[in-house]
Formats: sequence, structure tokens, C-alpha cells
Amino acid sequence: MQEQYRTVARAGVHETEINRSRFICALAPVATEEEAQEFIARVRKEHPTATHHCFAYVIGADASVQKASDDGEPGGTAGAPMLQMLMRREVRYTAAVVTRYYGGVKLGAGGLIRAYGGVVGEALDAVGTLTRQRFRLATVTVDHQRAGRLENDLRATGRVVRDVRYAEAVTIEIGLPDSEVPAFRAWLADTTAGTAELELGGEAFA
Repeated sequence: MQEQYRTVARAGVHETEINRSRFICALAPVATEEEAQEFIARVRKEHPTATHHCFAYVIGADASVQKASDDGEPGGTAGAPMLQMLMRREVRYTAAVVTRYYGGVKLGAGGLIRAYGGVVGEALDAVGTLTRQRFRLATVTVDHQRAGRLENDLRATGRVVRDVRYAEAVTIEIGLPDSEVPAFRAWLADTTAGTAELELGGEAFA
């Protein structure tokens, strides 16, 4: 199981011109293959007169889903180098679409491979990436008297506080690495004189 993965920091667009052809790379973070396909369709609509819309995407922290399309360019000259660039940069949950407006000068197979792979690399540099860490979701239940101080202590020690709900008791949802659960349990018991309850939930990346 992957403990962390890298993805694009935000959606963004980067454009370059090579031998009079315009290459426009659109990048976006995507959670599912369906989201990736929707993103590709959206880019196609934005550039209805473009010559090609080649794409590549990688889904899964372990890159379990990898797809690429040359969209009419010679086989292996567009989608494959785009996908290779995403994999080389180790980005996941990311879709890339390169829209090409043909400028009248043929680039040849090598030129196309360099152009499509290169513009994805440049777009990644322009948009930036971030790393997401795997967390165990956990819920801390505590009385109102201790809740405010406990929440402050959690934030002060760098814990990821995801949600706070006030009812008869206060529940604070946090995320913490699996390896830190035993130490956190001991810290929580000490901090709240054993009055807080800790319930472990599923996993998420944050």
C-alpha cells in the first residue's frame, strides 16, 4: 500500500509553439477514470477546430490505471510520451490533454515525441505538484469542558483536524499515520485524564 503519492497542485494550462504548430497542454487532478474522461471531453469542446486532442492519465496511488491516446497522430508519438512523462515525474490522479493546432510543418516521429512529452513536462513545472500522505481517519469524543483545549493541542502538535462537531459531547475528526496510532492513544489518555474516546475509521490521503 502506497504511503503517499504526488499529484498536480491545481488545474492549469501551458502553451508552446514548435515549427508553427501550437501545443496546448491542459492538466487537472482527477479522482476517477470517469473524471478524467469528463476533463478530456471538456478540453475538446474548448478547442473544436484543433487538429488533435491527445491525452494521458494515471489513476491510483500505485498507478493502477494508465491510459493514453494518440488521437490521429502516428502511433506511439503522442499519448505514450505524455504518459511516460507523467510516470517519470511520478504524478498520480492526474490527466493531461495536449491540443495541437497544426502549423503546416511536419515534425517527424522524433519531433512529435519530444513535443508531446516536452509540453507535459513544461506544464507540470508551471502548475506545480504536491504530495498527499496516507492517513488513518480517527474520531476523538470528548466532553465540552476539555474540547477547546484538546482541539488547540491537536492543531499545535501538527495533527490534521478534519472536522469538529458539537452535540452532547464533542467529536473531533482527525487524520494520523497508522504508525503513530499507539503513541497518539497514549498521548490522548494522558492529555484528557483518560476521559476521551478514540475510534479508528477508514483511510484517506491528505
